[in-house]
Amino acid sequence: MNLLFLTFVFPLLGYFLLAFSRGRISENLAAVIGVGSVGLSALISALCIWQFNTSPPEGGVFSQHLWQWLDVVGFSVAFGLHLDGLSLTMLGVVTGVGFLIHLFASWYMRGEEGYSRFFAYTNLFIFSMLLLVLGDNLLLLYFGWEGVGLCSYLLIGFYFKERKNGNAALKAFIVTRVGDVLMAFGLFILFVQLGTLNIPELLALAPQKFAEGDLWITLATLALLGGAVGKSAQLPLQTWLADAMAGPTPVSALIHAATMVTAGVYLIARTHGLFLLAPDVLELVGIVGGVTLVLAGFAALVQTDIKRILAYSTMSQIGYMFLALGVGAWDAAIFHLMTHAFFKALLFLASGSVINACHHEQNIFRMGGL
Repeated sequence: MNLLFLTFVFPLLGYFLLAFSRGRISENLAAVIGVGSVGLSALISALCIWQFNTSPPEGGVFSQHLWQWLDVVGFSVAFGLHLDGLSLTMLGVVTGVGFLIHLFASWYMRGEEGYSRFFAYTNLFIFSMLLLVLGDNLLLLYFGWEGVGLCSYLLIGFYFKERKNGNAALKAFIVTRVGDVLMAFGLFILFVQLGTLNIPELLALAPQKFAEGDLWITLATLALLGGAVGKSAQLPLQTWLADAMAGPTPVSALIHAATMVTAGVYLIARTHGLFLLAPDVLELVGIVGGVTLVLAGFAALVQTDIKRILAYSTMSQIGYMFLALGVGAWDAAIFHLMTHAFFKALLFLASGSVINACHHEQNIFRMGGL
């Protein structure tokens, strides 16, 4: 498990190699670097998961301190990794499903302009998501959080020569930014009240500092919920997700299945100890999920674009996860997150094959005999 840091180092190296090549390398070499870096990350992840299960660390938690990131008066943040059952599950989903999507994309994107640019962005996406799920403090998590937001903008607007694709990317970037600002306020409140952003320390100190329903913990968890709602496309910040279909199909699979859209669910599950101290906010999490899953399901019924149907399906399925979180069924929420990652990735990649077979036709009423 000491090799845990390599899980995000390989995708970052892949990103730098592809970004600095500036499209001057062959498609084969770009595919080897892009897919290979995530494949190596998946192998290291598999090794860490095997070691974690065969010889569990003391207390069921493995921590790896890499270096001191910030150290100013009264505020110190380490660059450290935290591996427990939750982050282990997310690690397997991000690298495992992410690798399979990269493998599919190496075929699907052949002949497209910007082939190496595509893999540079997706490698950066995987790196950011791994930082998000492995970071042992909320500042490192927020760094990864903003990274996936940036990568979603770059990938949704991949075909930027068409104005509507650029607009869809901007919409995703701006709408999720609303949630991110709220989340930043939550981090400020938690630091001012508890003096740390280290997640295990926060969860230990919060019950000592706050009574159930205390104003500050309610405001902090509301702000965290705002961030989760933006990133996971729940009401009222759900409008960006359907337009995110402007990107290539493997991007849709990556955003909806393995990475960005599940980040909000992970955030609430990771900080569930704080939400338990704010039962009204926890109830709101369930209400948001319940309303979103019904509305998104109805919206899907009237779509004609095969990818938009799947986008609304994602919104609805994430709603189920929020509903489970709202009633305290943490295990059920994360279990559904994991199963959803696989079936939604398969649905998107299958839709990509269908779109290719129908000569880039996405209207379901113009398909048949498949």
